[in-house]
Amino acid sequence: MKSKVRKAVFPVAGLGTRFLPATKAMPKELLPIIDKPLIQYAAEEAIAAGLDTLIFVTGRNKRAIEDHFDSNSELEAVLRSKGKNEMADRVKNILPKGVECIFVRQPEQLGLGHAVLCAERVVGNEPFALLLADDFLTYKGNGITSDLIMGFEKTGKTQLCAMQVNGPEISKYGVLALNNETDLVTGLIEKPNFENAPSNLASIGRYVLTPDIFDILRNQPIGVAGEIQLADSINVQAINNRVEAVLLNGMRFDCGSIEGYIAAIKYASSKLKSD
Repeated sequence: MKSKVRKAVFPVAGLGTRFLPATKAMPKELLPIIDKPLIQYAAEEAIAAGLDTLIFVTGRNKRAIEDHFDSNSELEAVLRSKGKNEMADRVKNILPKGVECIFVRQPEQLGLGHAVLCAERVVGNEPFALLLADDFLTYKGNGITSDLIMGFEKTGKTQLCAMQVNGPEISKYGVLALNNETDLVTGLIEKPNFENAPSNLASIGRYVLTPDIFDILRNQPIGVAGEIQLADSINVQAINNRVEAVLLNGMRFDCGSIEGYIAAIKYASSKLKSD
């Protein structure tokens, strides 16, 4: 019997060097898209998918993320004293009741795979969602994480979020190789040349992973740049026919880059005006 997906992991220990000096003292995950930070959008997506345990893998200078999701009775009291009850309610209800936040530390920056390993003790022997807050996604319904969970519930396999990318831009992504008969993912190729790309499907920052990923990560050789690469472990699963892909039902903005971040703000602003 397959375990239910209840937990979401958010790797948030990165330094955010592309946004310096803004991120010298402020986590990049708290950069706002209008009135909400990136990490809150990702958390809301996880909650909309029915997840009730949010696990943040943090590093130095990331305490502000804990504060953001914590209660702030003093701020609420000040707002209410000034008659700003709607704003006080928004501050109070950042997370719905029944949702738990857990914070674990990544002591060294040793790659995405290492960040996932840091969450192992909290995740335990359960499938889990992995959300990279740098990827600001638009979606229909409850979001791509919900779609990934539905895929997992059908087959019990690891689920990757895929996005169509046409032309030479595909070489900037990890690209999915697929079995044309079964639609199973047979490999994840990091940043191939456009001419050698196995498909036009790029893997982006949403996953549902099965718990055997921890043993694979722990035992695999150190990868590119001396880091533990999550893609290498997913390839081990793919060789054994244990990986599927779900197509993104919206748009992606890469808020790990200044250009993508500005584009996300423009998109969100246009939505506010149209609403």
